[in-house]
Amino acid sequence: MKLCRFAALLAVAAIVFSTVVRAQAPEKEIVKPKGYAPPVLTTSEELKRLIDGAVSDVLKKFSEQGLKSEEIAVTVIDMRDRDRLLWAEHRGETAIYPASVVKMFYMAALHQQIEDGKIAMTRELERGLRDMIVTSSNEATQYIVDVLTDTASGGELPQKEFEQWSFRRNRMNRYFASMDFVNINVNQKTHCEDAYGVEQQFRNYKGENRLMITTNASARLIAEIALGRMVNPERSRLMMNLLKREPFAEGKAANSQATDFVGKALIDLGMREAGLWSKAGWTSRTRHDAAYIEMPDGGKFAIAIFTENRSNERDLIPTLASSIITALANVSK
Repeated sequence: MKLCRFAALLAVAAIVFSTVVRAQAPEKEIVKPKGYAPPVLTTSEELKRLIDGAVSDVLKKFSEQGLKSEEIAVTVIDMRDRDRLLWAEHRGETAIYPASVVKMFYMAALHQQIEDGKIAMTRELERGLRDMIVTSSNEATQYIVDVLTDTASGGELPQKEFEQWSFRRNRMNRYFASMDFVNINVNQKTHCEDAYGVEQQFRNYKGENRLMITTNASARLIAEIALGRMVNPERSRLMMNLLKREPFAEGKAANSQATDFVGKALIDLGMREAGLWSKAGWTSRTRHDAAYIEMPDGGKFAIAIFTENRSNERDLIPTLASSIITALANVSK
């Protein structure tokens, strides 16, 4: 009997010790690489005129549908000279609900944590990462966000526990802010329907604290991945592998992210030799794409197009992208 009581006391002590150790364990902050510096983006008046012209054209083409300028945001980064990146935008700093484009940010943050040894890659984590980017799975994204932030969905929490939970959930925001990404909020899971419990508590039960991203941030992120600057060249290459799209693929190999967004512009233009890497997103109100394109003539550029209240206008993004790609091809000649 005494041995049983002693064993029970040891078990309780082990639980208490484990709890204390966990409580005192340092937070797994996501830390930017040493020596990292934000890319220098030079404003291009020529690129600005090109974008304004493309937006003007698409507004005319969709005039019968009542399309408004404030329902579109566009950013283009000309990457032909990697040492002198040119860029321009239309409402590029407007924060918009990003739909699944946010998953590209979570991918970058996860690779940083893996590189720093704070998260270990497993077969299951690899599967979740792939499904988040390639098939845009919300369930996979929820899993990745849990791993990144040491949080989990569930019931509402008492205030003290909720404060710690919220601090951890904001881990991605602190990471991207340290790299001078501005006007974005990347601290939420994506859902097929709605959030419940602590996830709604995190939104203050009023839809507050929602995911918000700009086309400037999206174009910059995919440009940095393409340039090998996100985490490091090897990690960037792995990210590019997941972002790779094949617009002209058929059958089971076809992916709507490649055929229904910027990729459709390449199809319509017959640009079979162009390379496409992208992350699209859509909801009942939004339709977006962030893409990196390598053109047959050697042109390289990142483009992000966000649209609001036009999720059923499937030709809007391809039409706008086609106008921009055609104009860029003419500029590069």
